[in-house]
Amino acid sequence: MFKQKKKLQIVEDELRPVQQLIPIESQEMILNQLYQFTELEHLYESAIHEVKTKLEILDSEFKTKYDYNPIHHIEDRLKSPRSIMEKLQRKGKPFNSENARAMLNDIAGVRVICNYIEDIYAVAEFLTKQDDVTLLKTKDYIKSPKPNGYRSLHLVIQTPVFLSDGKELVNVEVQIRTIAMDFWASLEHQLKYKTDSEVSAELAQQLKDCAETIAATDIKMQSIYQTLKEID
Repeated sequence: MFKQKKKLQIVEDELRPVQQLIPIESQEMILNQLYQFTELEHLYESAIHEVKTKLEILDSEFKTKYDYNPIHHIEDRLKSPRSIMEKLQRKGKPFNSENARAMLNDIAGVRVICNYIEDIYAVAEFLTKQDDVTLLKTKDYIKSPKPNGYRSLHLVIQTPVFLSDGKELVNVEVQIRTIAMDFWASLEHQLKYKTDSEVSAELAQQLKDCAETIAATDIKMQSIYQTLKEID
């Protein structure tokens, strides 16, 4: 609560130097929208925390029961107001918090990095069968990779967030992938979006070839792990 009030105060402070240049009606509208997005940010941050806590508990349970952690690590991200605005514009929708909640499923994102392919599906199953989690959408880019070679399991889930004035159901995108898949995706993203040059057809093919090599390595590593488990 105090953190949220502090954010609202920052919003007002940033607007104050230009208040005289903006009509009063517009000031109220702008402040109202900023307040709404501050509340929206808090809601989705809370949803991320809820999902991460569920995943951490699952991972801890596996460690206790089987002396094995299926999750290597967890990352999260919250889509910025600018990214939300750009995505709504592409959909032809006005920029406001209502449209953001109704039209976008990836404002809150959690990325789960697993050791092996079988861990991905195990984590997905245990997460989605919890009675307060609703699975809204699944995209399996492991069984059906994207044309560029990208692999990952994408879930859109709905989870409750309990606030002082009631319960909110919030959508969170969960991406689950292996360490190798994440390594490829991170470098591919950097090459495509962090450089000024166009990615040629030849380079795109090389990236896809790397994805195929990494996928084959994932399968081999899982096979080796299974063999070692049987020996034990």
